[in-house]
Amino acid sequence: MSGPGTDAVDSVDTATAGLDAPLAALHLPTLRANLADLRRRAGGTRIRIASKSVRSRGVLEEVLGPGLRGDDSVRGIMAYSLTEALWLVDAGCDDVLLGYPTVDRAALARLGADPAALDAVTLMVDDERQLEIARESGAGGARVCVDVDASLRFGPLHLGVRRSPLRGPADVEPLVRRAVASGFRVVGVMFYEAQVAGVPDDVRGIGVVKALSMRRLLGIRGAVAGVVADVTGERPEIVNSGGSGSIAESAADPAVTEVTAGSGLFVPGLFDRYRSFTPRPSLFFALPAVRTPAPGLTTFLYGGYVASGVPGPDRLPVPARPAGLRYLGREGAGEVQTPVRGEVAIGDRAWWRHAKAGEVCERFDTLHVVDETAQGPAVVDRWPTYRGEGMCFG
Repeated sequence: MSGPGTDAVDSVDTATAGLDAPLAALHLPTLRANLADLRRRAGGTRIRIASKSVRSRGVLEEVLGPGLRGDDSVRGIMAYSLTEALWLVDAGCDDVLLGYPTVDRAALARLGADPAALDAVTLMVDDERQLEIARESGAGGARVCVDVDASLRFGPLHLGVRRSPLRGPADVEPLVRRAVASGFRVVGVMFYEAQVAGVPDDVRGIGVVKALSMRRLLGIRGAVAGVVADVTGERPEIVNSGGSGSIAESAADPAVTEVTAGSGLFVPGLFDRYRSFTPRPSLFFALPAVRTPAPGLTTFLYGGYVASGVPGPDRLPVPARPAGLRYLGREGAGEVQTPVRGEVAIGDRAWWRHAKAGEVCERFDTLHVVDETAQGPAVVDRWPTYRGEGMCFG
């Protein structure tokens, strides 16, 4: 085999030779190398870890330390639900930024009743109604961060994701004033340039889109932070931007206090087409061969782990080992079986990578952690995924 992750997948295959598939395995040296590369690309700007791209407390502890406190260069978690954020606080994390607005009234009531959580968790808002629901639920004194749309627009053309309705300082100011008047602590602003961080570099015309997007944000981030300072009397402690695919570009803006990353730890299939860094896949899953429906074809058990987003071939798991496995055009990856072109003996297995990062952890309850030892590659630990810990965060 050749290509991204060759050494790592060979190691996990050797280390887990005695285990039955399906299974998921994490190559620890590669994970650590990816973390070092994220630090390098951030250039001294603090990195916040996006938990949705990880979904394993063991990985979070490897990156942030056993207490999930981190250090000066990597600190804080971006959670994807308030229930998860409260769970992370219970696990020791004292800096959790909610990546998305919440209307979970029960979780908001828990937040409002817990002084430690109120100091540790920052809610994300982009609408007055979200503030009203939080206040009605008992979380009126919470820390909040304002999500600002970072997409690129040309007339009716919208390039980016559909997130916040707030485009700039004039949109942000009324919401900040309303939040302050309602007793909330406005401590930050966030800009996620999905059309830069989440789109591979081989998409036609994307280079121009990325350059124009980052040029626009250079002025907007500082201006929005200034509005928050004018209303609250303090510069926001959080000016968050970026993703694993745009860390260096976002960190170059003096207004940015932190960048978010998570997918860059695992380097999923979609990252193979980025040119800004070298892909080093660290997370793989194995499926067993169970059928030979015709010469030159093999059917594997399970495999329909299709990534979220716009449906297409790029959302399918990427075959990693052995080389040359290809999907059948009329079947693809199936819920119970996945037929491919290529020959693997019944009872043997093949290795794959998910197209996106943390989503594969919704399919497996354990990550088999592989390290390089004096005796060769070996499974040195087993870390439960969120699924394995019985957690469901919506």
